[in-house]
Amino acid sequence: MTQTATVWLVYHITHSAFWLGVVACAGQLPGLLIGPAAGVWVDRLDRRLLLIATQVAAMLQSLALAYFTLSGKITITQLTLLAMVQGVINAFDMPARQALPVLLVEKKEHLANVIAMNVSMFHLARLVGPAVAGFVIAGFGAGFCYLFDSLSYLAVIAAFVAMRLRQVPVEKSGASIWDDFRSGLDYAFGFGPIRRLIFLIGSMALFGMSFAVLTPVYARDYFGGDARTLGLLMSSSATGSVIAAVYLSSRESLRGLGRVIYAGAGLMGMALIAFAFSRNLVLSIGCLVVAGCGTILVVASSNTLLQNLVDEGKRGRVMSLYTMAFLGGMPIGSLLTGSLAQQFGTTAATCANGVACLILGYLFFRQLPVFREQARPVLEAARANIEH
Repeated sequence: MTQTATVWLVYHITHSAFWLGVVACAGQLPGLLIGPAAGVWVDRLDRRLLLIATQVAAMLQSLALAYFTLSGKITITQLTLLAMVQGVINAFDMPARQALPVLLVEKKEHLANVIAMNVSMFHLARLVGPAVAGFVIAGFGAGFCYLFDSLSYLAVIAAFVAMRLRQVPVEKSGASIWDDFRSGLDYAFGFGPIRRLIFLIGSMALFGMSFAVLTPVYARDYFGGDARTLGLLMSSSATGSVIAAVYLSSRESLRGLGRVIYAGAGLMGMALIAFAFSRNLVLSIGCLVVAGCGTILVVASSNTLLQNLVDEGKRGRVMSLYTMAFLGGMPIGSLLTGSLAQQFGTTAATCANGVACLILGYLFFRQLPVFREQARPVLEAARANIEH
């Protein structure tokens, strides 16, 4: 609801695709700048306590947005600065969340299913939230979306307090933060499969996921709609995400996930190209369903492979690099897509993103034999430990 309210409010205040890109960039850029360093703290601290702290900070940020919006004092500068604050919070929150599932499962072979179920819950919220936000914005204003968001954190904090997690001993290396950070980089980028997955996620975020910044333009200028139309378009993408997540949660092994990844990239590319040229609302909704499905096939499958490949003592740092690639690619992509749309039009910008997804999927397909050869010994060793 909050994300929908923000993009609608930005476009309502500025009427500019460029500013949509700037605000999206401000909210996601901190993940690129401080995310890897945050991963060191994820490996050093209690993940549950760290997540409680990030939720309290995010609740205060949402309350600030609610206050400025409901009082009629909100400006594009305040929206940009508060988006940046949320980005700093997310830089710590997201790698901690990514590293949490391994503490929730009793058997590691269930990890892939838990990750997929987590993704399905997240995108079920993306399915319902924008649709509800459209009616709330139309009936009461964007400020109430922020107010509801701030109150919702109380339930999240209570859930984290109630959790009883499997304890993993924290390694006391005695090294400095910089040394731990550097060793995490060497480990992640020195191992081909992890390096390729991080590169793929960053590239897909850069080109494939940044199209969302232009949905307000399609909703208002192409389809003559309002906030409800925007909510419908954003929910369509989430519908495809839920479908893909349900499929992934039903899988019983890691076998074939590489093929799933490049198939997802192909679906994203073809759907975005079709969406770029569509001027029919129903057809565009269908395109976004397919694009959302492709997105999650890539993101969740890559996450699952990473979680099974990574060493436990470096999990926080590797997942922070994964988050950095994901969150770092999106702001640059949002800014790039907004700028392209301003210069050449939304159709050209969205079509370019689709073509890039097709190219990335093909490149991953070409690298798949080498990827399998390098990953197989690690995955087999992990499977042997599980059976033992």
